[in-house]
Amino acid sequence: MKILIYRFILSAIYIMALPILLLLLLKQKYRQSIPARFFFMQKKPSKDRNIWLHACSFGEVKALNPIIHALKDQKLLLTTTTNTGYKLALQTFGAQDIQIRYLPFEPFVYLWKFDHLKTLVVIEAEIWLGLFNFAKKIGAHTYLINARISDRSYMQYLKFKLYYQEVFKHIDTILAQGQIDAIRLESLGASNPQVFGNLKIYVPIEPKHLYNKPKRPVIVAGSTHPGEELLILSTFLKLQQIGSNAQLIIAPRHPERFEDVYAMLQGLKAGKISQIGLDEEMDVLLLDLLGDLNSIYRIADVTILCGSFVKVGGHNPLEPAFFGTRLISGPYIFNQYALFDCIQNYLLVQNQTELYEALVNYSSLLPSYILPTKGTLEHLIKDIANG
Repeated sequence: MKILIYRFILSAIYIMALPILLLLLLKQKYRQSIPARFFFMQKKPSKDRNIWLHACSFGEVKALNPIIHALKDQKLLLTTTTNTGYKLALQTFGAQDIQIRYLPFEPFVYLWKFDHLKTLVVIEAEIWLGLFNFAKKIGAHTYLINARISDRSYMQYLKFKLYYQEVFKHIDTILAQGQIDAIRLESLGASNPQVFGNLKIYVPIEPKHLYNKPKRPVIVAGSTHPGEELLILSTFLKLQQIGSNAQLIIAPRHPERFEDVYAMLQGLKAGKISQIGLDEEMDVLLLDLLGDLNSIYRIADVTILCGSFVKVGGHNPLEPAFFGTRLISGPYIFNQYALFDCIQNYLLVQNQTELYEALVNYSSLLPSYILPTKGTLEHLIKDIANG
């Protein structure tokens, strides 16, 4: 009865939201995902799929990479929510026998048919009642892996505790990133969540291109968000005033912001990497190539890891740490505590003044690196394969 009421509510919301969905179709970033997710305009997965993996976006798809690689002989279905996640899935796994789809809006999930589905694996925070209920109805074992609940979102989760209590009734195995995540999940109704660690520790980190290291110091602002570019640019200009010869490379988090960020560089000796490459004559370069950030981390002397000077919660520090860059982050890393625990040598700065001082004295910072770990990924993969 509860699931029927839930589906009725979602259907009512869907009808009311139709005008908004149609308006969003005018935006390039939604022209593929909205028809697929909300108007069922994509091919159904074949009935022979036996393992279904779901990841929301770009970072979650990357985190599934080692699992998908190990399960490549299985009949896999991979669903995503966002356009960036879908594109990465196609780019990474499109040549394999893996079916890639957008996750439909929950009431439409029930239109999919499977004859042999034995496992559903959902990563991080995609805790949807309809999805897990559908999988359990057809007899699949359900996993929520890499699960986390940030400081910022925990109070919001508590407001919907009755909903999450119902969802967790349909999840068989819950693997949390850390002990705090496990405690929070349990307080919301999860039964016996296990601490596994963060899957991203197992993701291979490789540069896409082997750029030559410029002779001048390279500062990389990785995965920037609105407000952070201006903070970093003004700090960089102060460095130039004291005679710094450093080059700044800015890598916006979202590709739809490339042109807006490039407009901020007008009047500076600046260019786009897609057009001129790693031109050493430029003071500022815009990284406007999706998936190339690791290539830039590889040649960075200093990385300013963004999403942390605004209340986004930070981004993955393992990638710059892998290449031994000196790592600086802002204070807001509440979504990445578990990953920062996996690296040695990084500096958290609270404001622009501290950032400036850190960049002036960057040579005194120790290179960051990933701490060795003993994981149980092989056991997880075996469990998923066996259903």
